[in-house]
Amino acid sequence: MSKEFHTISRLPPYVFNIVNELKANARAKGEDIIDFGMGNPDQPTPRHIVDKLVEAAQRNDTHRYSVSRGIPRLRRAICNWYQKRYDVDLDPETEAIVTIGSKEGLAHLALATVSPGDAVLVPNPSYPIHPYGFVIAGADIRHVPLTDDIDFFSELEKG
Repeated sequence: MSKEFHTISRLPPYVFNIVNELKANARAKGEDIIDFGMGNPDQPTPRHIVDKLVEAAQRNDTHRYSVSRGIPRLRRAICNWYQKRYDVDLDPETEAIVTIGSKEGLAHLALATVSPGDAVLVPNPSYPIHPYGFVIAGADIRHVPLTDDIDFFSELEKG
């Protein structure tokens, strides 16, 4: 691949494409596959949720971008949840942010905190997509095994 696409060439193969190909090949051979894949619902959205979505879409105050860090009330609710769950005090103005999903949040975290060549320790196994943002930021990924026979903290020190 040309050097113009250096960052893309550093990305590992997209694991879900590999899994989909394996499933398709197995099905082509007549194997019965139970798909526990991407979490796509197989039933319609409950009516009360659809009704609430329609109601929100018809309000004039929902036709704009929210504040970049997320709605203040939501950030406060997140901080309150952490307080109740983990007994941790967080400031919703400086220590909570809302993203459209974990992948976006981790990618932004990587871009904000990692420099090219930095080492990032990633538990293995882990959700396979989460390291992508760190690879895009130029980090070197170092996998730390999480198995019963390995002392995680010793491996962490090696990383």
